[in-house]
Parts: sequence; structure tokens; C-alpha cells
Amino acid sequence: MCFILSLFLTVFAADVALAEEGYVVHATDVADRKAVIATVEPIHQLVARARIAGTMASLAVKEGGTVAAGAHIALVADEKLALQMQALDARIASQQSQRDQAKTDYDRVAELARRGVSTQTQLDQAKTNLDVAERNLAAMRSDRDVVAQQASEGAVLSPGAGRVLTVPVSAGRVVLPGETIATLAEDQYILRLELPERHARFLRAGDAVRIGSRGLQDENEANTREGRVRIVYPEIQGGRVIADVDVSGLGDYFVGERTGVYIDAGTRRTIIVLASFVYRRAGVNYVRLAGGDEIVVQPGETCDDGGVRGVEILAGLKDGDRLATP
Repeated sequence: MCFILSLFLTVFAADVALAEEGYVVHATDVADRKAVIATVEPIHQLVARARIAGTMASLAVKEGGTVAAGAHIALVADEKLALQMQALDARIASQQSQRDQAKTDYDRVAELARRGVSTQTQLDQAKTNLDVAERNLAAMRSDRDVVAQQASEGAVLSPGAGRVLTVPVSAGRVVLPGETIATLAEDQYILRLELPERHARFLRAGDAVRIGSRGLQDENEANTREGRVRIVYPEIQGGRVIADVDVSGLGDYFVGERTGVYIDAGTRRTIIVLASFVYRRAGVNYVRLAGGDEIVVQPGETCDDGGVRGVEILAGLKDGDRLATP
């Protein structure tokens, strides 16, 4: 609100300087700027999950760290898979020997058949034995590939580039398929704000909003910056409308950090005067009319713009009142 008042102070100061018999108060339409609290959120929150059951053999990330897309995060090891690999390797070696023997038998029967010593039935039987041995060997190798693929899925990779938010597991812990290993926030952040539904009609995608300085304390215009409404969600939750705002330079903010956002919620009529017209006595604020009468007023926001200090009058004055020039 302070930076709204500053738009009118220079004009008021000039008017007062020219007034000889007092200053006439006029109600003015100003942008009804509302202050709301926004939270820093990633556009997308990524989750790295375990694909197989096993024990956490290693963990390569920690909270607060950054990772690239596809980077190694953790390794889940299942000792049963290693035992299955050993068993399959032994069976493959045995089957390889049977296949070699079947090939030797087939070659011998084929040579005998060429000389007319062996029958066609014997040749067909030898060829069938060789085919069965080769197919059994291929099936065992496929089984081994399946187990090897399962073992390779123990590597947990980053689904995208970003900052590690949480790592709810530790090395040596048993995990199940689908269990969360780490959550990550994408590098690009937005501000997520919630405002009462009565203000929802004033907010549209593409509207400009003012972002307060970091820390929720300083509201000076010089310390604010502009953002653009990215999206206004069509669902009202708990009487509030949710919207996302694009702002550059949020990469060093904490996820979940709060900051002030100022939005225009239409216009309203108000009275703004120089602060020098308002004086305080016995805890009550007064202004003096040109006729000499004192009026109790309720001041609102104040602002100092280049040494010119103004104040909004919430109650006590009406349009057309003439104030005594201080």
C-alpha cells in the first residue's frame, strides 16, 4: 500500500503549496492492492523410487545437494539375484556342454548318412537333439538376461536435474519396490499463492504482481520486483483460489520459503493527505478544518516518497472537507 500512496504525494504537495485558504480534500480511486503470502515451490517435484526389493548398498546424495538428470543416486542390492545368476551360469555351462555333444553327434551321423551307412531316421533324431539343446541353451541365457536386468534395476537414477529435498532412507536399510529413495525439486521455481475467493475474479493468467523483498519485512517499492501470474487453478480449496507466479531469481530460495506478494484487487475510493495535516494528542489523531474545528480521524498506511510523507485516512474525513494549511 505504501507504494500506492507515493503515486499521489507529489501532486498533493504541489496543491498544498499553492493553497492559501486551506486544502480541499478529494476522494481518489486507487488500486486496491492486497498483500498475500506466497510460498516458493518447484514447478515439478520429482521422486526417485526403488525398482526392486533389497538392501541399500550405497547412497550417493544428501539433502540440499544438486544432481543432474540420470545421475546415480543409490544402489539397491538383492543377494538372491546374485545367487540366481550363479545358478544360471552353472546351468548354462552344463547346457553348453550338452549342446556341443549334440552338435558332435549330429555331425557324425550326417557324415555316416552321406556315406550311406546311417539311416535318415537316425539323422533326423540327431538333428532334433541338437535343436532341443540349442533352444534350451537360448532359454537359459534369456533367463540370465532377465535376472541381470533385475540386478541392473537396483541402480536408482535421478529422474531429472534439480535439488535434493529429502532422503528418507539410509545405507543398509531394507527397501521395497516403489519406495521413495529421494525427492527432488526441479531447478525452476515458482511462487504459489492463495487468496480469498472474493478476489479471484481480479486475477488472470499473465497479470503482473509485485513481489516483496525476501524476509517478509520490507515493503518499500525500491525493494519489490515484478512477477507474472503463470496459471490460476480452476478449483477453489478451503475458500481460497490458488495461483502460480513466475519470478526470475528464485533459485537461491528455500523450497517452502514464504514471501509477500501484492496483487491488484480492483479499485476503491479513499482519501490521501499529507502526513503534516495529521497530529496526535492524548493518543488520538486529529486534523484541523479550515474553519478551526478539529476532527478525529483514523489514519491508515503511511509512506515517505522523497521526503514527502503521506497518509491514508480511513475514517473521519469526507470528500470536500477543507483542511487548514499547516
